[in-house]
Amino acid sequence: MRFDLRIIASLIEPGSRVLDLGCGEGELLQYLKEQKGVKATGIEKDEAEVAVCIGKGLSVLQGDFNLEVADYPPDSFDYIIISQTLQQVYEPVALINNLFSIGKKVVVSFPNFSHWRIRLQLLFAGYAPRSKELPYEWYDTPNIRVITLRDFRNFAREKGIAILKEVAINTHRQQKTGHIVHFLPNLRATYGIFLIGRADR
Repeated sequence: MRFDLRIIASLIEPGSRVLDLGCGEGELLQYLKEQKGVKATGIEKDEAEVAVCIGKGLSVLQGDFNLEVADYPPDSFDYIIISQTLQQVYEPVALINNLFSIGKKVVVSFPNFSHWRIRLQLLFAGYAPRSKELPYEWYDTPNIRVITLRDFRNFAREKGIAILKEVAINTHRQQKTGHIVHFLPNLRATYGIFLIGRADR
């Protein structure tokens, strides 16, 4: 399993009710179901990936999670996971508010656009940066947001969101291995992972 998904899995309590948004082929959901006994549900837009999930015995809905989350009643989940997808969401504030209405805690992860290699590409090459984490050209990228770890902390503070846990990581070998970054994470980490909750809960 990808290193970032192993970190996310470590944040989930055994036996929880979990919704994974943009769950892909269900790698994380399957792990959580088998290793932590969670009640696992996913939403995935890609029909072929949904078929793979169903083949694994996972409960996954095919559709746009921005729309589908509105169909769940309040407090349906203990954790909602949105992994490496927030930078592609058109209305992140509305989405996160909706997630807090149906879930107690949210795990968010995203590529860190302030990594030092990205900064150097902009400074010296003068073009939209590309990296292993952001492998797209400016004209075909699904990413419509530029998010840094510091941006997300500021966002949480402004919106009254409690950061319950923050993990900055670097990944290697096609994201299969990695390490946690403790020193200057906004500069040195390739990904940020945040466990968040409502400040009034």
